[in-house]
Amino acid sequence: MPDHKHAGIELFDTYERRIRPFEPLVPGEVGLYACGPTVYDFAHIGNLRTYVFEDLLRRTLERNGYAVNHVMNITDVGHLTSDEDSGDDKMEVGSRRTGKTAWEIAAKYADAFQADLAALNISPPVTWCRATDHIPEQIEFVEDLVNKGFTYKTDDGVYFNSQMLNSYGYLARRDLEGLQGGARVEQGGKKAITDFALWKFSPAGTQRQMEWDSPWGRGFPGWHIECSAMSAKYLGDYFDIHCGGEDHISVHHTNEIAQTEARCGTRLANFWMHGYFLQQDKSKMSKSGGGFLRLETLQEEGYEPLDYRYLTLTAHYRSHLEFSWDNLKAAAVARRRLMEAAWEWGDPGAVSVEFRDRFTALVNRDLGLPEALALAWELKASDVADSSKRATLIDFDEVLGLDVATWEPVNTEIPDAVVALVRQRDEARAAKDYALADHLRAEVDALGFVVEDSRDGSVARPKE
Repeated sequence: MPDHKHAGIELFDTYERRIRPFEPLVPGEVGLYACGPTVYDFAHIGNLRTYVFEDLLRRTLERNGYAVNHVMNITDVGHLTSDEDSGDDKMEVGSRRTGKTAWEIAAKYADAFQADLAALNISPPVTWCRATDHIPEQIEFVEDLVNKGFTYKTDDGVYFNSQMLNSYGYLARRDLEGLQGGARVEQGGKKAITDFALWKFSPAGTQRQMEWDSPWGRGFPGWHIECSAMSAKYLGDYFDIHCGGEDHISVHHTNEIAQTEARCGTRLANFWMHGYFLQQDKSKMSKSGGGFLRLETLQEEGYEPLDYRYLTLTAHYRSHLEFSWDNLKAAAVARRRLMEAAWEWGDPGAVSVEFRDRFTALVNRDLGLPEALALAWELKASDVADSSKRATLIDFDEVLGLDVATWEPVNTEIPDAVVALVRQRDEARAAKDYALADHLRAEVDALGFVVEDSRDGSVARPKE
């Protein structure tokens, strides 16, 4: 256990809109719930940025000596194509798109998601929980809300009456009067636009692939009830930290808090934390927009998954990160150079206490990873002994997750023909003959090598 355990951690709480000191509800232990994927399609790299953020949080907590009980759900039923309780179930849509059953696509995409996490060095949760495995818990939760008078029934489901809670919408600071004033007939039988489904009835005359009997009729759970029921099962009615993407603030997490407050009198979690979007061309990357990038896409272009992890470290989790191929290339070059330096430092010696403590202070201040990454480069340029540099960077890697200790250079000589092409390309770029430079890069690529550019010139390396 590191000797810097239980140093002061400060985290931004979306509920209170401020950075505040973190103290676990149970000394030495942290209950952490992360909203997992809806497994109707592959995860894109924007989704994965959120899970890197949550991994950095967990690693920081563990660096400080806490035992983290990390729970993540798999949503395999109940998430409709609109977050406002309209449209088809995304699992049913995915089934029609692929020709597989909803159960088959859930298994396929859950496996693919877990493989992506492993490739990015994201620690798996202590507990995976699937919505379809916890239908009784969700029905029991809804029954309690019904008995407490917080629900009403419509033609298509059982709904939560958000107007019964004065605190509804506080997490997102929602303008409830404005929302209700702008509501249209699309809200159907709902009494208010902010009311949400706890249990949806299967449409008359149809048979869904995923449906269950309930006290109110055959159907399936609403999206929001899943996380409240499963987090309570594994972490209790009030636990330390609940995480997700920024898109969860206004609807999903707002509704989780409402139904838990109505049932248990708590806001579910002491801290609510949210990772911000990965953007492409200044727009949120999303599946609905089409053309999203998978981790596999980056690998097909010659990049390693940890190149993308390095890129995510360059921006704070509460700021948007712009993705471009140039940005990814710069991250890949930087990571390789840091790894090469660490390799050349030889066997690890003693950790630099000064650099270690500075690193801990940076990550403990609301996960200051961009500054912590800059400190790694400061360490590289410092006059600290090489063996100490390696030991200290390995210590940093408890949080960074870049596999410093196990990285080895690829033992492959660059053929003379490839070296010549890279040299010719540098000359073409210097002459501003970019068409020729692109042609020469393509020739290098065809030979199985990737060109990396920097201010010091270009080099080739084998594709991984």
